[in-house]
Amino acid sequence: MNLLLRILRRPSACLSLAFIVVLVGVAVFAPWIARFDPMLQLPDGLTVEGAPLPPDHTYWLGTDLLGRDLFSRLIYGARTSLLIGVVANGMAVLVGTLVGLISGFARGWFGSLLMRFADLMMAFPALLLAITLAAVFRPGIWIVALVIAMVNWVQIARVIYTETLSLSAREFIVVERALGAGPMRILFSHLLPHLVPTILVWATLGISTTVLLEATLSYLGVGVQPPMPSWGNIIFESQTYFSTAPWLVMFPGLGIVLLSLSFNLLGDALRDELDPTLKEAH
Repeated sequence: MNLLLRILRRPSACLSLAFIVVLVGVAVFAPWIARFDPMLQLPDGLTVEGAPLPPDHTYWLGTDLLGRDLFSRLIYGARTSLLIGVVANGMAVLVGTLVGLISGFARGWFGSLLMRFADLMMAFPALLLAITLAAVFRPGIWIVALVIAMVNWVQIARVIYTETLSLSAREFIVVERALGAGPMRILFSHLLPHLVPTILVWATLGISTTVLLEATLSYLGVGVQPPMPSWGNIIFESQTYFSTAPWLVMFPGLGIVLLSLSFNLLGDALRDELDPTLKEAH
């Protein structure tokens, strides 16, 4: 509670948290907020010439090139993007934390082997690797989340590994070893609690990365497949109408930017509050 109050004193973090809460609420209650079925081609959703309708009192954000309500599709797209962001980042944080914690504590040949595998994964460009994996598997919401997790766990694994090495050399760990504490007790009762602030910061910042990567994959056609809406494939479907119907690209693009910025600002605030070295510097 004290941490939340300190974060709320920061205007940027407060606005970011408010935006995230509102967007999560909109995504959760999408069936009650959306005015139309996001996949329904409305009979009056196109002009006589077959062009998308601009925003008006009926279609608040206009319609897309198939005559579907853009406001409804954006709401359901937010649900898709947030779900993939949270699930993919959750898996990445879990895998990265376990690999970094175990390799940093075990050291020796086993720890080195795990870190060399992480280095090998880092050698591949994340986007190229994600495109390759997405092309191998049949694209779908859970496959996309799995693919993103597979390319995003490496960074947190390196951070956790470095911090675990530092913590393992501290006096309280040496004392625990001398008292006969087992590896599991040291790992999960003494090392892991000290890593919680780092994990929390990376879990927040990582959602921004996963949302952007999901949007990129969907835009390239190897992410969430139509007609299921996501902000990335909405932009992909509408890019040819950018000059004549800019709202089709502007609104989902703005949503991606604001969501990524909000999680970045919130993650920065958490890092500033939880990192004692930064607090001392201020």
